[in-house]
Amino acid sequence: MSLVELIAQADERGLAVSGLACLDRCVPLLGGDDEVLRPLWASLAEGAGPDDWAGRLEEVRGKLGAAADGDGDGDEAVALARRMLTTAPARRSAAELRPWADACSVAALRIHRLLDGAAARDDDADQVGGLPRALHAARAGESPAGGRTEGVSPLVAAELRRQVAVLERLSAHGPTGLRGALEVATEGRRVLRAAVSRRSRRKD
Repeated sequence: MSLVELIAQADERGLAVSGLACLDRCVPLLGGDDEVLRPLWASLAEGAGPDDWAGRLEEVRGKLGAAADGDGDGDEAVALARRMLTTAPARRSAAELRPWADACSVAALRIHRLLDGAAARDDDADQVGGLPRALHAARAGESPAGGRTEGVSPLVAAELRRQVAVLERLSAHGPTGLRGALEVATEGRRVLRAAVSRRSRRKD
């Protein structure tokens, strides 16, 4: 099943985990430590109510100093990560979480592409849904995400696979799949942190 289909069919918990996992992998761009999103993960693990989610979301925003959207000081990757946090719905319902989870999926893929120096190319004119055509097709299951698809670098393809893995684990195992989803997010965060470090060295 494609990533687009998995998001379309996910329940409230799956959507919340999908969006949160994308945000978690991109936390290094916001200057957050590895534990900053733990309150939100805990809210999902404990099966807490919507009011608990809203309160913990505000707590996390306060810690990251991102209560309002910004331009990331001209850094598109930072701006995309910040928008994932600032647009997270306070009301934890499938209707509000689905567009957020979908937007987080696209943003995380764009961020990985921006951080992949080898993937930088002039294909901005050939985009669909905010992504290069090849990446959009891979996300929709129209081309192999794991192969050397033109316009889909190994770094981006790996992020695509992680997004699919998170939703598949939640779909197959329900609440017990949360630990596996967190493990996938943690692995991806290490990968992105390394990519951010490489980009910083290239700029120096």
